[in-house]
This record gives sequence, structure tokens and C-alpha cells, in this order.
Amino acid sequence: MKALILNIKQNFNQSDMGKEWINNIDGYNSKYKRETLLNYGMNRWGLNKAQSVGATSELIRNCASTDYNTWVEYYFNHAVQKKKDGIRITREYLCELGEILYLKLSENVHSELERITEEECIDYVYNLVINRTYEGYITEIETIYGQLEKILGKKIEAAPDEWDRTFAVDFYIKVKEECFIGIQIKPISTKSSINQYQWIEQNKSNHERFTDKYKGKVFFVFSRKNAQGKKQIDNIDIVEEIKQEIQRLSNS
Repeated sequence: MKALILNIKQNFNQSDMGKEWINNIDGYNSKYKRETLLNYGMNRWGLNKAQSVGATSELIRNCASTDYNTWVEYYFNHAVQKKKDGIRITREYLCELGEILYLKLSENVHSELERITEEECIDYVYNLVINRTYEGYITEIETIYGQLEKILGKKIEAAPDEWDRTFAVDFYIKVKEECFIGIQIKPISTKSSINQYQWIEQNKSNHERFTDKYKGKVFFVFSRKNAQGKKQIDNIDIVEEIKQEIQRLSNS
């Protein structure tokens, strides 16, 4: 077992194309043949939650680097389980999570069991936590997040985890001391949801509390894929409203 884990660790950053369980690769992120089964296990037993692998979305934004190796180093230097007495995340720990995933699937899921291996589970956990978080972040900053910064000419920062839970704010713009504008980015499917009214009303009270505390409004920015499959701002008129709010707060 120790030899297997050592081999996996040594090959984490090498090309995945030679692995039987890999379908294709998108940047650093691998796509797995039995992705549905692996993802099912990760979600069912909470192995990809912040209490297991740390707040990956918050960590990648705090790292704020488009260099893959910088992100990997940052993650292993800062990632801690988000729970009482949470431990520091290490490569060895991710290997252990893969072993747990394999054990859970072995004990609870019988279909495809003969084809899935412990090595694949360990590899999948690492790819999901490290590589997929990185590629998702790069996509995010190059699309909606990056588009807004470029158009507004203002730095947009990731909201603290507390703001996300309390105010339903994904990002913010600091206009001046104690004056912030909140931004919530959602895919177009959220905008057209059958529960749109209830969802907006629920967030309305959260956003009003944000405005009471930080003076600025919170804006919904909806994204959709264009004909080329790239994400773009759907409600582009919201940009002018954000500009006006920046001006209002600057002059207050």
C-alpha cells in the first residue's frame, strides 16, 4: 500500500493520458471514464466538502495566481479542514481520501466494481481538489469576473466566506473605506428558474443588510454561453448601473 501511494504522489503532476481511466484532458483537469460513479461517491460521503478538503473556492481566489504550480504550493501550505480541530491538508491526506472513496464504493456500490481501482480513486481525488479547482478558477477570471474588471476598470475581489453565507455576495468592489459594492454572479439558468421570485426575494433581504452595513448596492450579474461556448455577461445593462453606483459612493 505504501508503495502504491508513493507511486501516485510521484505521478500526480505528470500527464494523465497514459492512465486507463482517463477519457480526455482539459488543461490540467482530467475527465474520467467513470466520472459519474466517482462523483457520486465524493458527494454522497462528503469527501469534497470544505470540512474534508478545505474551502477550495476561497483558497484559489485568495491565491489569485494563474500559475498552476503556484496554486498547488499555495493549497498545500494553506488548506485546512473547515471544522473544529481541522487538520492541514497534505498530499498524503488526499491519498487517504482516495482510499476512503474506494472503500466506500467497494462496500456500497457493486456495479462497475470490477473495473474501478484504488489507484483511480486516489488519482481522482487529487485531480478534483487541485486540478479542477485551478481550471475552474482560470475560466472564471477569464470570463465574467475578468470581463467586469476590464469594463469597470476596478479591482473585483472574492467575498469572504462569511459574506457569501450572510449576504449572498460572491464578489465585491471597494470604492473607499467601509464603502463596498456587492456582486452576485449566476448562470442564466438561475435567472429563468421556476422559483425565481422566491429566490430573488430571499436574497433581497440579505442584500439589503449588506447595503445597510457597507452603503453600496448588490448587483446580480447573469452569465450565459455564446455560440462559441464561451461565457459572457447576459444582462450587460447592469454594468452601467454598477458604474453609477461607484460614482454615487465616490461622491458621498
